[in-house]
Amino acid sequence: MGGLGIIAIALFLTVGNLIQNGGFEEGLEGWRDLWTRDPGVGRVALDDRTRHSGRFSARIDHEGERDWSLDPEISIDVKPGDLFELEAWVRIEGKGRTTLCVVTYDEEGKVLKWVYAGRSAYGPCGWRHLTSRFVVPRNVARIHPRLIGAGPATIWLDDFSLVKEGNVMEMRNENLPPRVSLSNRFISVTLRTDDGAMEVVDKRIGHKWVQKPLRDEMIIRAAKANGKTAEVDMIHAPSGLEVKLILRLEEEAPEFTVELHAEGEMSGPIPYPHPFVTEPPTYLVVPLNEGISYPVDDPSIEPMRLIAYGGHGICMAFWGVTDGGKAQMAIIETPDDAAIRITRLEGKLCIAPEWDPQKGKFGYPRRLRYVFLDKGGHVAICKRYRAYAKKIGLLKTLKEKLRENPNVDLLVGAVNVWYWGGDPLRIVEEMRELGIERILWSHREKPEVIRKMNEMGILTSRYDIYQDVMNPDNFKYLRGVHPDWPTEAWPDDIILGPDGDWIRGWRVKGKDGKWYPCGVLCDSQALKYARKRIPEDLKTHPYRCRFIDTTTASPWRECYHPKHPMTRSDSKRWRMELLRFVSEEMGLVCGSETGHDAAVPYLHYFEGMMSLGPYRVPDAGRNLLKIWYEVPERVRKFQVGHEYRLPLWELVYHDCVVSYWYWGDYNNKLPALWDKKDLFNILYGTPPMFMFTREFWEKHKERFAQSYRNICPIARAVGYAEMIDHRFLTPDRSVQQTVFSNGVVITVNFGDKPYFLPDGTKVEPMGFHVEGL
Repeated sequence: MGGLGIIAIALFLTVGNLIQNGGFEEGLEGWRDLWTRDPGVGRVALDDRTRHSGRFSARIDHEGERDWSLDPEISIDVKPGDLFELEAWVRIEGKGRTTLCVVTYDEEGKVLKWVYAGRSAYGPCGWRHLTSRFVVPRNVARIHPRLIGAGPATIWLDDFSLVKEGNVMEMRNENLPPRVSLSNRFISVTLRTDDGAMEVVDKRIGHKWVQKPLRDEMIIRAAKANGKTAEVDMIHAPSGLEVKLILRLEEEAPEFTVELHAEGEMSGPIPYPHPFVTEPPTYLVVPLNEGISYPVDDPSIEPMRLIAYGGHGICMAFWGVTDGGKAQMAIIETPDDAAIRITRLEGKLCIAPEWDPQKGKFGYPRRLRYVFLDKGGHVAICKRYRAYAKKIGLLKTLKEKLRENPNVDLLVGAVNVWYWGGDPLRIVEEMRELGIERILWSHREKPEVIRKMNEMGILTSRYDIYQDVMNPDNFKYLRGVHPDWPTEAWPDDIILGPDGDWIRGWRVKGKDGKWYPCGVLCDSQALKYARKRIPEDLKTHPYRCRFIDTTTASPWRECYHPKHPMTRSDSKRWRMELLRFVSEEMGLVCGSETGHDAAVPYLHYFEGMMSLGPYRVPDAGRNLLKIWYEVPERVRKFQVGHEYRLPLWELVYHDCVVSYWYWGDYNNKLPALWDKKDLFNILYGTPPMFMFTREFWEKHKERFAQSYRNICPIARAVGYAEMIDHRFLTPDRSVQQTVFSNGVVITVNFGDKPYFLPDGTKVEPMGFHVEGL
C-alpha cells in the first residue's frame, strides 16, 4: 500500500483529543496558572463574550514586554516516530505575538527544545487557526503542549487540541532497504535509510567522504534507486511535511544533485542534507565576503549561521572543505531562501545547509549540487563555481562592461577616496602632485567641482540609498533629515512583516537621546524613486558614477503589504533591476555595499567585499571617521589573518568586479594594520580605500602616497585579468602567491623572516615581489 493510504489508515485510528477541557467549557479545569517572565503583568480568565465556539474561551491579558506561557496540566509519554496534530484558535488585540508549540524532554526529563513544532500569530488579528502536524524525533520521551507569547496584548484561546495520528515508523515501507546506492566511473553515492546520511567514495583517489546527522529531523519511509536516480520519501519531524528527495548522479562528472520537493507550511528551516564531517588537516572554505578558511579542529571558531540571500552571509552560493588537495564542495542552486550553518560534530567544524520558508511555506523545489575534486583545493572549488556562474549568466567581465561604458576604465586601478572636509579640488591637486592619479572620488560635491574633477580624469561619484524611510512625524526629534530618504514612501511603500507591522531598519539617534528606527522601502517600489531622483540629479550634477548603499548588503526581504507583496526572489529581482537602471539606463559606473554575486552582471565595484563582515571593528558602519590605534584581537586574527583569509571572490570574479575594503574598514582605519592591508590589496590585485579629514591628510599624505604607489599600478595591471591561482608557499601561510591570466605573478611575505623564491629573489618580511608587469 502507498504512503498516502497508510496515512489515511493512521488518521482513521485517531484516539481523539488528548487535552482535557481544550474548549474551556469546564472553566479552567485541567490548566495551570498563567506563567509570566515578569511577575504581576498577566492574568487569565474565562470569557463568555469573545469565543470561537461553545460557551467560553480563555482570555489572557498581558501587559509586559517579555514572555508568558499558558499550559494544560497534561504531559504525554511518546516514542520516536509518533505523529501528532496540534491545533488551537487564537485571537489577538495589541502588538504581542503568540505561538502554539510543545516542549520536548528526554528520558531523564531534561528539556531538549522549549519550542518544537511551533506555529505563530501576530497581533492584532481576528480568530486565527494555528495548526502544527509534527513527528516525534529520536531521543524524545515526553512532550508538553502549551501556548506561549510575548509583548503587551490580549489573547483569546479556544479549541486547543492534540491528537495522535499514529507512528510513522510503523508507516515505513516494510521492504525499505537499509541503503540505496548510485555509481558512475568517478564516484559512488550511498544513502542510509535509517538516518538519511550519505557516504561518497571518490574512485579516482580511494577517499571516502562521510556525512553525519546533525539534527535528527528527517524520517525515511520509502526509498528506491533506478539507474543514476534515487527517490526517497521522507517526513520532516518538526513540521510533519512529507518531503520527496530526488538524487541525480551525473553520467560523466563526479557530481550529483539533491532536490527536495514538498507542499505545505514551514515554521522554520529544514536542515538537510547532513554535513560531511572531516578530520584535520582539512579546512572549511567559506565565501564570507572575500573568503575565509576555518581549520576543522580550530577551537576558536564560533558557530554561526550565514544566509545565502544577502551580503552579510555567503556572497557566493557555495561552500567546501579541503586538505589543500582533494576537496568536496556544495553549490546551492536555489539560494534565495537558503543558508548554511557552521557548527561542530564530534569536535570537528562542519557545514550543513538549511532551507528557509518562502513566506511560511516550503514553496518551490530546493536544489543542491555536490562536487568532488581529486586535486586543486580551494582554487579548484572556486574554478568549478566560476564555471557554474558562467553557465547561469552571472559571469560578466569588466572588459564586456567597458564596451558598454568607457568610464569603467577610470575605475580599474583607482583608489577609492572618501574625503570629509573643505576645498576638495585642492586635495585632488595635492594628491596628483604626489603621484596619486587614478581616483574614484566618492563624496558628493557641487556641480562646478564635479565638472572640474571630470576634466582632470577623476571618476566622480556620490552616495545614494533606496532602503531607509523615516516616519516624517519623527523629524522634529532628529538633528537632521537625511536628503536621500524618500519621505513620500511613508507609509504606503514600506515593507510590512507577516504580522502586518512595519519592519524596523536603520536607527537614528534623536536630540532627546532616543533611537528612532526607519522603515524599510519595499524593493518592488524602490525603482520608481530612483527613476525620479537620479535623472534630475544628473541634469545639474554630471557624476560619472553612483554608489547605491545597502542594496547588495542587506538580505533579500519578504513583504506582506497587500498592495506590493514580495518573496525574497522578488526582492532580489527588483534590487538587480535597480542596479541595472543605474548602470545601463543611466550609463553610470555603479557600486554597492559589501557585495553578492547576484549583482555581478549589473554593477562594477563593491565597497566591503575585501572586509570580512563579522571581523570589522565595532560600529564600523556608524563611526566611520574614528581611527583605531589599538587593534581588537578578532580584527588582527581574522580580518587581516593571513592564516585564515582566502581570495575566493577574486578567484571567481576578479575580472568582473573591483573589490574595495568597507568604508568603515578602509586601509588607514587601523594604522597598525595599514601595511598589512596594503599587502592584501597587492596580493589580490585590488585597489585601496582611503578615508580622511583635512587634518589627517596633512599628517599622513606621504603614507597615502606610499600605499598608492605600491598598490595601484599592480591593481591596474591585473584589473581586467582573471586570478587563475592562489598558493601558500610556506606551511604557516606567511608567504602567499597569486597568478593572473595575463602572466602577472605576485608574491607577498606576511612573515617576519625573508623568503627566497626558486630563482633566488629575496622577498623581505612584510614585503612583496611582482613578476610579469
